[in-house]
Amino acid sequence: MHAYANPARFLKLARPLTPVFLTLGAALVLFGCYAGLVMTPPDYLQGDSVRIMYIHVPAAWLGMGGWSAIAIASITQLVWRHPLAGVAARAIAMPGALFTAICLVTGSIWGRPTWGTWWEWDGRMTSMLVLLFLYFGYIALSNAGDDRTSVSRATAIFGIVGAVNLPIINRSVVWWNSLHQGPSITLKGSTIAPELLWPLLPTVIGFSLLFGGIVLMRMRTNLAEAKREARLRRMAAA
Repeated sequence: MHAYANPARFLKLARPLTPVFLTLGAALVLFGCYAGLVMTPPDYLQGDSVRIMYIHVPAAWLGMGGWSAIAIASITQLVWRHPLAGVAARAIAMPGALFTAICLVTGSIWGRPTWGTWWEWDGRMTSMLVLLFLYFGYIALSNAGDDRTSVSRATAIFGIVGAVNLPIINRSVVWWNSLHQGPSITLKGSTIAPELLWPLLPTVIGFSLLFGGIVLMRMRTNLAEAKREARLRRMAAA
């Protein structure tokens, strides 16, 4: 874990990986969306509206996955004092919030023809909205301190505490009566028809790679900004 604690060593790996993640991710997303729009049949109940799942599902996955990564990075920062953990958590917050917002918007668009309403205060939708607000709070806390690169101890604790919402999101459709459908993909298999399911894999992988590329770009930018500020301070002291 500490092998890449040195920013120079991390950047040596991140520079070539960033374009690879972005290029491969974009290609997989384009292929998956094309396959979902053109190569799959309409759902027997929801018709063509089901095709929005090729964006909605990856966005939901990355919204939750982003906060999971923030919580892990926050634990790493507090326990092991890893110098890049706070940098990573700070870089994850903005794309995590973006994908959470995409999840909510696409879910509302999907819900209008399916449920007859844009919004319903059920467990899944409400807990995802809470996640978006948690992201906003985390971003505000991370920007409140003087350090524009890493995050404070209080922000890291907030990142860990906020993870309590993740199992609520995951189990909300099981614990409470909900308009939202139950778990479609579990360890036991999938309830989605195979002819509709297969384009979901390239879109999930593609959006995940895009997410990773964005995070690497933001980490590199933050580290470059920290280096610039350090240089300016040395020049001012001289």
